[in-house]
Amino acid sequence: MDTASAATMKALSLQIATNLTTQILPSKPNAHALYVPNSNPRSRALSLTRCSTRPDTDNEKDQNSTVEPILNSRPINPSPPTSIDPLCSPISSFPSSSTKGLVFDLGQENSWDGAEVGSPVVKRFLGDEEERWYMWYSGRSDSNLGSDSIGLAVSSNGVHWERGGGAAQSSQDVGLVMSSGKDWWAFDTLSIRPSEVVIMSSSKVRASSAVYWLYYTGYSPEKAEISINSGEVFKCLPGLAISQDGRHWARIEGEHHSGALFDVGLDKEWDSSFIAGSHVVFHESGDLRMYYHSFDLENGHYGIGIARSRDGMKWVKLGKVIGGGRSGGFDEVGAMNPCVVRKRGGGEYVMAYEGVDGNGERSIGLAVSRDGLKDWTRCGDEVVLEKSSEEFGWDSKGVGSPCLVQMDGEEDEWRLYYRGVGIGGRTGIGMAVSEGSDFTSFRRWAGFHL
Repeated sequence: MDTASAATMKALSLQIATNLTTQILPSKPNAHALYVPNSNPRSRALSLTRCSTRPDTDNEKDQNSTVEPILNSRPINPSPPTSIDPLCSPISSFPSSSTKGLVFDLGQENSWDGAEVGSPVVKRFLGDEEERWYMWYSGRSDSNLGSDSIGLAVSSNGVHWERGGGAAQSSQDVGLVMSSGKDWWAFDTLSIRPSEVVIMSSSKVRASSAVYWLYYTGYSPEKAEISINSGEVFKCLPGLAISQDGRHWARIEGEHHSGALFDVGLDKEWDSSFIAGSHVVFHESGDLRMYYHSFDLENGHYGIGIARSRDGMKWVKLGKVIGGGRSGGFDEVGAMNPCVVRKRGGGEYVMAYEGVDGNGERSIGLAVSRDGLKDWTRCGDEVVLEKSSEEFGWDSKGVGSPCLVQMDGEEDEWRLYYRGVGIGGRTGIGMAVSEGSDFTSFRRWAGFHL
């Protein structure tokens, strides 16, 4: 390793434990200043756009290692958003009567997220005197319509967001934070979307503090088999990256030869087409659950499955937990993009998911489980959020990719962030709020009530 790369690793104070084997891989050229300039693309270190580490699977201590979440904490390396020319999320391009619920529109023209946004992963951090909201989301530009990247926006209230039109370069910036991989053998060379972010400490990652763990979906150019007419579907698998500031990410190479955490199922298994939407929940020490979706070729519907892990890196599949809904229902063709939250105080698990009906339209439904494993029960047959009834509403064509946030307070309010699709396929990110503690009833956000 050259002097520049070694200095970068030291400055980050992010060192993989000695029982890991580090493999430095080539970075994306000119990746918006997210890497340390160096004439040798194979010698960049952990702050780079492409850097992978593979756990030593033969080490018995590693197999028994666990991770610990940092719950209700402040952001790691907290700082106010002082990005160069930070941008507020514009919503003025819609008629005022059509923006109900919209909190995050497309980026400005020629920005990295000016053509499409979605897949919100929203986290709230409470400090002594303030609250901070982070939202990781997917975006794409007009110049690169075939590829999603991941960005970060920040807020003081979860409604008004500050964003960046380019790459986040420092630990205080907002904007583009991670792009698709450029290694020919990797699973994420076409596109990437965030699935979940967890703050955890682990014996496998030696750092001065806990780090952000980003679980994401990586897409390759290979087509996935699917038995319904839903356009092109590309093969995708779950990936993992870690960061100390939520902005500069190092990919962790999983056990699959492509760098993914695990592969699709075998022929005739329900998840043999692809693995997407890998949402991870910490249950207790040594017990993490991943909820993901695929397409069940045999039964002809989308389904949600679960996998389990001791360390957040090696996963064992447990099978499908939710499949197609009742005939004629909003989720007749299945459920996808799960977001699972354990109710405060160690209560039941709540899952928000995107339901697909017989016409391909998307709505959001809920399911609950006592233990978060296989006993999932739908909350009736009705949607909790459906497309807007307004003809020109920004989300009048469909809603999906839900992200649940349980708020603090006497009323125990819930927020539901989601991706909306409007006329011409234009996308945005919206927010709905629950009726008090009733998480089965949501209304689109229409402003603060003083």
